[in-house]
Amino acid sequence: MDPQTVAQYDLPGHLRAVPDEIDATGLPVTGALPPELDGRYLRNGPNPLPGQRSGHLHAGHGMLHGVRLSGGRAEWYRNRWVRTGAFHGRPFVTPDGRVDLASTSANTHVMAHADRVYALVEVGLPYEVTPDLGTVGPCDFGGRLTTAMTAHPKRDPATGELHFFGYGFRPPYLTYHRLDAKGELVHSREVPVRAGTMMHDFAVTEHHVVWLDLPMTFQLALAGQGMPYGWDDGHGARLGLMRHDRPGAEVTWFAIEPCWIFHVGNAHEDAAGRVLLDAVRYSPQEWTALWALLSRADASRGFVPSDPAVGRARLHRWTLDPATGTATEQPLDDRVVEFPTIDDDVTGRRSRYLYTVTGSEPRSRDRCAVVKYDLDTGACDVHELDEDTMVGEAVFVPAAQGPRQEDDGWLMTITTRRDGSASQLLVLDATHVRGGPVASVDLPRGVPTGFHGSWIPDRRP
Repeated sequence: MDPQTVAQYDLPGHLRAVPDEIDATGLPVTGALPPELDGRYLRNGPNPLPGQRSGHLHAGHGMLHGVRLSGGRAEWYRNRWVRTGAFHGRPFVTPDGRVDLASTSANTHVMAHADRVYALVEVGLPYEVTPDLGTVGPCDFGGRLTTAMTAHPKRDPATGELHFFGYGFRPPYLTYHRLDAKGELVHSREVPVRAGTMMHDFAVTEHHVVWLDLPMTFQLALAGQGMPYGWDDGHGARLGLMRHDRPGAEVTWFAIEPCWIFHVGNAHEDAAGRVLLDAVRYSPQEWTALWALLSRADASRGFVPSDPAVGRARLHRWTLDPATGTATEQPLDDRVVEFPTIDDDVTGRRSRYLYTVTGSEPRSRDRCAVVKYDLDTGACDVHELDEDTMVGEAVFVPAAQGPRQEDDGWLMTITTRRDGSASQLLVLDATHVRGGPVASVDLPRGVPTGFHGSWIPDRRP
């Protein structure tokens, strides 16, 4: 075996890259797919080319996996690499020191806005792709986007605007952007921060952006070792509120206990003008141990086993009070969770339900489950999988017809056997998660456990 391929084969089976692109039609379905589901479920994740090493488990060329559903049938599955500059061998940093924002992996998320579909990664430009997963190319919105674009933009359900940001390891460290509902970049502004930090996610409310300025900073000494970011006790941790409806508004910062937040669930404003943020929190010890594990994952010695407590994040709530300048924090559950999702129609507004998954840590032997939180009552509705099945992010798909309650709809997720031998697309009734899938689609291959995805409905007349 080529020694450069050893690392991939030492990974747990559900994380191993696939070597090629395939197509399959007429996929087997168990149960009954809701006939209203007419569109594509797309999911992104890192997938190095055969023989390549990434240096970090979160690195590797983006690969899209897609399933087309229509009329109660699973019409096709296909997977495609995103043909970025990096895929074609162009360096991210050019010999003259420039950063090529088109030479990144586009491996983290895939979403649609204004009838265009984008593959996203937080350190580069978005890559437009076709609904059938072909690569169109990098998008800078007519030359107006000159920074990277986060993999976690937020669409305001009232205005249709898409809020996002870019961060960098040199000034400007943080830049806020907004697309209008037609997909035009209409606003950009630098946000002053103290240093370049790895800001993976953020939140919006009806009037505010919520920034996460946390202690993962750019460190030149780590360049060339996977991802050049490391924990910095001296940086501190703070959350920022910035009015997005007032051009040039300053940021109000709130000091919090040091922690790491990978993913935000939602945020909203209450009647007293406070902002409540729900997100998944890692303690400094949990996060630094997990980051070290991820950074060793593709080393030639293989995927190093971890302490079972590594990377065990929990759902927390922060309350930011502009009147007092203080932030309070409270845990919402002891359960270990990740990949929080919501009904996108309540983004930035008070929401009752939040969906997460358990057992997604790289070396976890916990049984995986899909967990629905009722934030009003504190109750949880749980669908547990068998001990040999890993689960990915659960995407909420709203019911298509008529008035509905917030949880009227479906949850879609890809599951993969721990040995990587097989995968399914599960469809669960979001009103009754514990009831298990209403339908499962057998996929023609094991799909590596990846990151984020979206349901993209077909256009209707």
